[in-house]
Amino acid sequence: MSESDKEMPYIIDKVTGNLAPHIGAEDNRQKAEELLLGEKGFSAADIFVDHPVSVEVNGQDYASALDLLVSVDGKPVMVIKCAAGSLDSRQKEVIAAARVCIDPIPPIAASTDGSEWLLWDVKSGKQMGRGADSVPDKSRAGDILAAYTPEPLEGKALMRERLIFRSYDMDNVNVARKAY
Repeated sequence: MSESDKEMPYIIDKVTGNLAPHIGAEDNRQKAEELLLGEKGFSAADIFVDHPVSVEVNGQDYASALDLLVSVDGKPVMVIKCAAGSLDSRQKEVIAAARVCIDPIPPIAASTDGSEWLLWDVKSGKQMGRGADSVPDKSRAGDILAAYTPEPLEGKALMRERLIFRSYDMDNVNVARKAY
């Protein structure tokens, strides 16, 4: 551990139990995890924190991580971007992440500041909910998955979504980047 690591504040992640750097939108992620684990009935095994992803853009691999990936019975149901500031500005990034980073493609993309939530249908890109009440509980998420058929992208549409994801993701600041 370097001297700068010793000086960085840490908190204990509610899902993993590991230390997480207390920077950027980490408080927002902890509030999101608390909602998912508590009121929404997901278990820690259903939630992946800093889920590593890699997409190919113009012949080069771009590695990053998704803030939260929520699953039901091992199947991805929701990608969540935890952010400070405008949640609307995260729409394209989180939908693109869901479309190109996860297989099979989950039906829901969301952004949250820990208090406010915005949810989008991944297929259509249209908003499907606002507020914590619109976040499906585990049972409802299972129902959504059962009625959902993923539609993988191909060709130019796939490349466009990869570019969108990388472009927005590269602009994220105050995140603890790991060597994925």
